Amino acid sequence: MDSKTSDPAAGPRSGPLPGTPLRRTVRDASKIVIVGGFGVGKTTMVGSVSEIRPLSTEEVMTKAGVGIDDPSQVAHKSTTTVAFDFGRITLNAQRVLYLFGAPGQERFWFLWDQLFSGSLGAVVLVDTRRLEDSFYCLDRLEAHGMPFVVAVNRFAGPRPPIERVRDALSLPDGIPLVDCDARARESSKTVLITLVRHLARLQDPTAFEEIAP
Repeated sequence: MDSKTSDPAAGPRSGPLPGTPLRRTVRDASKIVIVGGFGVGKTTMVGSVSEIRPLSTEEVMTKAGVGIDDPSQVAHKSTTTVAFDFGRITLNAQRVLYLFGAPGQERFWFLWDQLFSGSLGAVVLVDTRRLEDSFYCLDRLEAHGMPFVVAVNRFAGPRPPIERVRDALSLPDGIPLVDCDARARESSKTVLITLVRHLARLQDPTAFEEIAP
């Protein structure tokens, strides 16, 4: 589910996404990182919400990953991110977000420190079928002191109540936890707005006051 090309429900793209030039009025850019386990939907989220054609470093999965990557819960997945995904979304006339989707496989975790550098905050994308894959992400973000929100990407299968997910992840009440569908632009946009508002509450309450709902 980490890639639109490997997600049948997302549907094929008919061609390149239209590019959206950066506005002349933009004065400030912020970096957001999307992290999560292998195949949880990070590439899909970046692709669904980015206003530009996302830069993706996906490669076809081969036999070299057998015994290293665990595709048991994402049997349809044929590609995997080997560096990062990159996209952009405009918040208002002066501010944009640059989105970086981190690779989920353990063998690429060494890249995370570079992606975290200069980041304003993070989205932890989780799959309720594999919540344990999120523990390392949460530990790393807490170790870096980076603010984050958690988004539950609802796949087929059991749909436990959101508060049960909070309990399972031992998330404090102050960390926002939301449902989402990483394939849907409006849903992914809501996750990012939730993060930005969380950051505003933690820092300067007036910093993002013109963000559209």
